[in-house]
Amino acid sequence: MKTGIVWFRQDLRLSDNPALRAACKECDLIVPLFVAEPGSQSVANLGAASKVWLHHSLRALKDSLEARGSTLLFLEGDAEELIAAVAQFFKADALYWNRCYDPAAIKRDKKIKKQLQQLNPKSFNALLNEEPWNTVKADGTAYKVFTPYWNARTKSLPGEKPLAAPSTIACSEQIRGLVNSRQKSRQKKLPLKHLDQLSLLPKLTWHEPMMSGWTAGENGAKRTLDAFLKKNASDYKQYRDIPSVDGTSRLSTHLHFGEISPRTVFYKLLNGRRDVSELNEGEHTFAKEVIWREFAYSLLFHFPHTITKPLNEKFANFPWESRYGKHLRAWQTGQTGVPIVDAGMRQLYATGWMHNRVRMIVGSYLVKNLLIPWQEGERWFRDTLLDADLASNVMGWQWVAGSGADAAPYFRVFNPVLQGEKFDAKAEYVKQWVPELRNVELRYIHKPWELTSAQKRSLNYPEPLVDLKQSRQRALMSYDRIK
Repeated sequence: MKTGIVWFRQDLRLSDNPALRAACKECDLIVPLFVAEPGSQSVANLGAASKVWLHHSLRALKDSLEARGSTLLFLEGDAEELIAAVAQFFKADALYWNRCYDPAAIKRDKKIKKQLQQLNPKSFNALLNEEPWNTVKADGTAYKVFTPYWNARTKSLPGEKPLAAPSTIACSEQIRGLVNSRQKSRQKKLPLKHLDQLSLLPKLTWHEPMMSGWTAGENGAKRTLDAFLKKNASDYKQYRDIPSVDGTSRLSTHLHFGEISPRTVFYKLLNGRRDVSELNEGEHTFAKEVIWREFAYSLLFHFPHTITKPLNEKFANFPWESRYGKHLRAWQTGQTGVPIVDAGMRQLYATGWMHNRVRMIVGSYLVKNLLIPWQEGERWFRDTLLDADLASNVMGWQWVAGSGADAAPYFRVFNPVLQGEKFDAKAEYVKQWVPELRNVELRYIHKPWELTSAQKRSLNYPEPLVDLKQSRQRALMSYDRIK
């Protein structure tokens, strides 16, 4: 009788899960396992908001496994040591997982494959539609510009047909009984944790309102995709930049935790059509956004140093501000005095999510108007975003800063007033998140500093941290110093 361990990471689903399917095909018994690994770039090393989502996603995965006769084991600590202990305890013969692509995970996985050779570890692709090493230029180097990358990727879309979820997952009474066991002798050999013992939820209940608008887990991901394709996909290009409108897919967190596969997304998007050329304008734009995420993973895989350092080396000498603590805290708490920026930062803190257009605006304001290093913004987003995906987060911040692949030129400084007037023309978004300005006349709401002194005193809203025109000029002069 062959026993296989399935190590879940960024693949918290049963459908289109190649590691799980392979284990079910090759093994008589399955041991589903999740290891919380503090101190690595793994799925467990997340910010406070993402940990909350992970807790709910693991709960949903455990319920799905139990509905098929199995369960999910939880351990916390070093993955190599704990997997070895699980293998010894259950006399396992095989180990299966789906690949991660950040440098710390790659290093860890290579070590485990070497040290646990007796388990014949097998890894699969479940996080991406295509492996990052499969889409490169003719000379074998990685793409740094999205358009040729997209053109190359269209040839492989939608990819292989998604795998169905196994109807049953063979699990012994010993495995199921162990989850509820309180026997100390067993716990010494295998220190299992209950989900609540992983300390993913904060002690204070600030997370409950944040999660009220979301449903973590595979079923929530499927419902989110179906609703988007039915209501918003065709109009995606038209409405995706309007923050007051529910015009985006809201799939980013589901994709990050692997609650749904990009392959499933493409198959449902195409809905029988042969390739992306047959999609309408909105659907085609959405398809590009899904591949933009894969472009981010390609950059992370080929240029892992970009997690902390600029891809464009000349930005290593950029003259950032050195004493910026006060301005950084004002930005983090939505107290910059720039309404569209403050609305975005407050939405982020309250909901764990921010509209993508607004992410670009608040990012540009931080790195170009305040001259605060992009790494500070990336760090804050990683702690507060539910969808804090390392690849997408790093690429997005380097794009805004002008130091990354396919980056916006540094001299392109988003004017938050014009951005607000264009994409929040009726100020619905600002009024929702900056209630101090609800009664301000529309022509002033995106630039309340133009009100009279008496009017400004009555608002209880901060003055701008910097003058937008002067700070833009300062940014351009700073760029000239490294150009």
